[in-house]
Amino acid sequence: MKLKREKEPRRRLTGKEVAARMWSDRAGYLMCLPFVALFICFTVVPVAISIFYSFTDFNMLQTPHFVWFQNYTRLFLRDDIFLIAIRNTVILAGITGPVGYMMCFFFAWALNEFTPRVRAVLTLMFYAPSISGNAYLIFTLLFSGDSFGFINAWLIKLGLINSPILFFQDTKYMMPLVIVVLLWTSLGTSFLSFIAGFQGVDRTYYEAAAVDGVSNRWQELWYVTLPQMKESLMFSAVMSITGAFSVGPTINGLVGFPSTGYAVHTIMHHLEDYGGQRFEMGYASAIATLLFVLMIVCNKVIQKMIRKVGN
Repeated sequence: MKLKREKEPRRRLTGKEVAARMWSDRAGYLMCLPFVALFICFTVVPVAISIFYSFTDFNMLQTPHFVWFQNYTRLFLRDDIFLIAIRNTVILAGITGPVGYMMCFFFAWALNEFTPRVRAVLTLMFYAPSISGNAYLIFTLLFSGDSFGFINAWLIKLGLINSPILFFQDTKYMMPLVIVVLLWTSLGTSFLSFIAGFQGVDRTYYEAAAVDGVSNRWQELWYVTLPQMKESLMFSAVMSITGAFSVGPTINGLVGFPSTGYAVHTIMHHLEDYGGQRFEMGYASAIATLLFVLMIVCNKVIQKMIRKVGN
């Protein structure tokens, strides 16, 4: 049974009313001003500059000159490595993003049932891999490409293989192992956001839901818990999408740069290659702009899906 809330009709404010409300809340706006200024300076302006440079040929030494859409046509028509990067990015983001998001949610939901002290300890245990900058070193040790690696040592001991497998150089194993590592380190900010969201759920709604016919935990989750956590759901979705598209450093630590046969080469790696190695800033800006657009599209799709939660 759905729980419906009566919505009060909204009246459109006049210009004077908006100005009066802003003046009455001037203290809050002044407190937000430093963040807004920093956000514009370090986020909005760089994005605008990147979009501008994406239509130019710029190498950081000479004056940029406009080439209009040549960088974009080069990306899709003459850059085969970029097409590989798009495929790998879609695979990694399509798996690690949604799966990591669901892992964060269900682990947070499970931990919410424990007492505060136990929950704090378990939260730290789950969150620790994501805050350890070198968490991938554990997998590097496990899947080391010599006989000293734990996996290779056991496989040789059991007689399953005769020589060590180069896990992080063999294209057959690289993508699955990278996905496992990314999922293992995915319980980060989104996980903490869900933990906080569950703590903010009004418990009285569960009593009202029971009166209205909600009879099991899954109905409570869909009709009571999730509608009260839409802000946390949205924030975590944005963080998961951002994390899924910016996995370059972790992959570099596992397989190096560039990866063998470009097996796990992503758009971020392509951006790093042309922006940080070749200094073709116009071309790199075009890559960054496409990545920015792709992330916005994914965010819009997720927003529409989250709006349907509880309906």
